[in-house]
Amino acid sequence: MFWEEERECIARDELEQLQLERLQATLYRVGTHVPFYRNKFFDMKLDYESFGSLDDLRRLPFTTKQDLRDNYPYGLFAVPLRDVVRIHSSSGTTGMATVVGYSSNDIRTWSNLVARILTAAGVTKDDVIQIAFGYGLFTGGFGLHYGAERLGASVIPISSGNTRRQIQIMQDFKTTALVCTPSYALKMADVMMDMGINPSGLSLKYGLFGAEPWSERMRRQINERLGIIATDNYGLSEVMGPGVAGECLECNGLHVNEDHFLIEILDPETLEPVAPGEIGELVITTLTKEAFPVIRYRTRDLTRLLLEPCPCGRTLQRIQRITGRTDDMLIIKGVNVFPTQIEAILFDIEGTQPHYNLVIERQQNEDRMTVLVEVVESMFFHEMKKQRQVIEQIKKRLATELGVSVEVKLVEERSLERFNGKGNRIIDKREL
Repeated sequence: MFWEEERECIARDELEQLQLERLQATLYRVGTHVPFYRNKFFDMKLDYESFGSLDDLRRLPFTTKQDLRDNYPYGLFAVPLRDVVRIHSSSGTTGMATVVGYSSNDIRTWSNLVARILTAAGVTKDDVIQIAFGYGLFTGGFGLHYGAERLGASVIPISSGNTRRQIQIMQDFKTTALVCTPSYALKMADVMMDMGINPSGLSLKYGLFGAEPWSERMRRQINERLGIIATDNYGLSEVMGPGVAGECLECNGLHVNEDHFLIEILDPETLEPVAPGEIGELVITTLTKEAFPVIRYRTRDLTRLLLEPCPCGRTLQRIQRITGRTDDMLIIKGVNVFPTQIEAILFDIEGTQPHYNLVIERQQNEDRMTVLVEVVESMFFHEMKKQRQVIEQIKKRLATELGVSVEVKLVEERSLERFNGKGNRIIDKREL
């Protein structure tokens, strides 16, 4: 099944010509309308109007998440704010968010690309899609919602949480496709068992999952326990949101929408291309974004190109499911969390020490993070009420600023391991 067969099965030489033309247009857009890029090009003595080959891409500067923060909120927009019809944002590592904007054309493109991903995953206009991603500044909920409407499917915008109600709606509304994180899908399976509900009695056929790491083992569990076909999809707010890449029903890698995104797989240390098929950092250049184009954005996500043709007939290149990251970002319940965020909060609370560990586990198919934080020795001489107050203060601050709830445990001074160099404070016990 195809949404735009002429583009999804485009000949390679035709695709590369289209990419070059769109790259040239994007460079003109950022070179004339975005001071950040204009200054970069000037400093590098770069004549972007002379670009005549996709190989020239390597001459261009990189864009990082820090660049987005440094230009908060609208410094990287390529159109006036009056032409921006939607603004999304992701949480920042130290309180500074990254902000992205969409023009009317961007919204249409976004919706179309998500419809393309949904179709590849087996969904049609006859399906009822239950979106259990959070709505709001997070791009996942709205991105999938608009794509599903573009497809012509019926959309249930239930958002996240309240699992028993999710399942009741799934029964009553005869949901055929579920959109959420893979770990939440398994939690739903657990709650169904508790409620005595047999998934085979539901109308569910498909599941589109993303926003966190997952494995083939998890896919098999989801397929078996919910009786569906589970596919992976990939996106990130800095580039567009969902719709950058997604699996077809072959479930053998994610097709990248290359007519809209130019990808590179680079060695994260040398920033040179890796050999075809080797793992490296995914770097993305947008080709059709109007309001917020980005040049060579370093995603920090690790993947590799899959070189064999896909039996589905699509000629768009495939990437392997994201295998890790080059930085210390964690993904907890679909929320991006950086240790530096936690560190900044802890150090602002009286009685804590500058030493902590983050223990991540997956219990009953749900991510749980416990923050072990050293406190001054006198804290353990206080009554339990005082300790509970400190714990609740830390938990409240973390929940408010991270957007996800965590457990907190106070430990004695000097009880956590010390490091001579960069400390490894993360203990990830999850078995994906």
